[in-house]
Amino acid sequence: MNGRQAQNAHSERLQHDPALSNPSPTTNRAPGATLRVALVAGEASGDLLGAGLIEQLRARHPDVEFAGVGGDAMRAAGMDTWHDASALAVMGLSEVLRHLPRLLGLRRGLRARLIDWRPDVFIGIDAPDFNLGLERTLKDRGIRTVHYVSPSIWAWREGRAAKIGRSADLVLCLFPMEPPIYAAHDVDARFVGHPLAEMLALEPDRAAARDALGLAHDAPVLAVLPGSRLGEIGRLGEVFLDAAARVAAALPGLRIVVPAANAACRAAIDALLAQPRFAAMDVQVIDGQARTAMVASDVVLLASGTATLEALLAKRPMVVGYRIAPSTAFLVRLFKLMKVDRFSLPNVLAGRTIVPEFMQEACTPDNLSAAVLRWLRDPDAAAALQPVYRDLHLQLRQGASATAAEAVAGLAVPALPLPTTSESRS
Repeated sequence: MNGRQAQNAHSERLQHDPALSNPSPTTNRAPGATLRVALVAGEASGDLLGAGLIEQLRARHPDVEFAGVGGDAMRAAGMDTWHDASALAVMGLSEVLRHLPRLLGLRRGLRARLIDWRPDVFIGIDAPDFNLGLERTLKDRGIRTVHYVSPSIWAWREGRAAKIGRSADLVLCLFPMEPPIYAAHDVDARFVGHPLAEMLALEPDRAAARDALGLAHDAPVLAVLPGSRLGEIGRLGEVFLDAAARVAAALPGLRIVVPAANAACRAAIDALLAQPRFAAMDVQVIDGQARTAMVASDVVLLASGTATLEALLAKRPMVVGYRIAPSTAFLVRLFKLMKVDRFSLPNVLAGRTIVPEFMQEACTPDNLSAAVLRWLRDPDAAAALQPVYRDLHLQLRQGASATAAEAVAGLAVPALPLPTTSESRS
């Protein structure tokens, strides 16, 4: 379904249910407002995406109103935040269960307020467990809906595409392989590019990154990122540090940098490093600064996820490892939920294996350390990665916020003239 078909479907819903075309009598527009946009973002990355989208929509429609759930960046961009994004930032099964009554209550109240406020378009940014149900209700009420950031349907449970389409009139995708999957399920999806590709330089400054971390320019450096969640550190931390110890034993003078996402992660990493077998390693644990650590390194050893995309954009050779809970792995294999042979983003985007990746039982200290040492001992192989990385970087650099804003504006206000790409960027 394309944008025009989505608009026609919306009009048909209004014809069959005239009550949907009439806003609540308590809803009042600000004087002169021509567009009203609601957004819900549940974590820091979504807050940044939302802020960029708000700025670009306002550039096209200066009198637009924004309201919903967001963080500091979306507030600074001019959104009326009914709730802070931190209210939705809950990770881990036990934490979700503990907060479930509060989250359900928040969503009920938010749904009622959105129906009353009657936005021209609602944009759920990531947080699919919270946003897709909200989008479905609002869509059924005749409000146009957008889901920004597709779940990883390219990796597993492709059938979710149809379900997402029942909730969203439009899906904004960060990766180019996603829209064709939605098209197979008659869902309107657009590739807008990835904002990280705009934020990171095409030519990273490794010398500046090393200066920032106090690292010698001529020292071999390994960045180790076992994950940003305690569960990941629990499954991968010791394996990764064992691998780093093997590399350090084979390469005297190696500096190891381990970024910690937060205080809890740092405590878990420090506890692992307190073991006697790691005492000989030259390790620097830092608070945050993962991107700086990647740029400063010669090789990155990291958990699969968005961090692998950052390592690609940082133009660094990498070794990717991941382990999920054994029970989850059993179910994935039993029901064949995983539909790809490659799981790290660099390999998926390239359509071939350009960086070594080790999943589950293959994610061992021996395998990881051997792959890291191959990169460190073969500078020609590392150099050969650079043009591949650059091509992928340029492919993702599509002006994500501007492209997303054009798609949203086309859905929300099809009757209004939309500036051309050249006009909008002049």
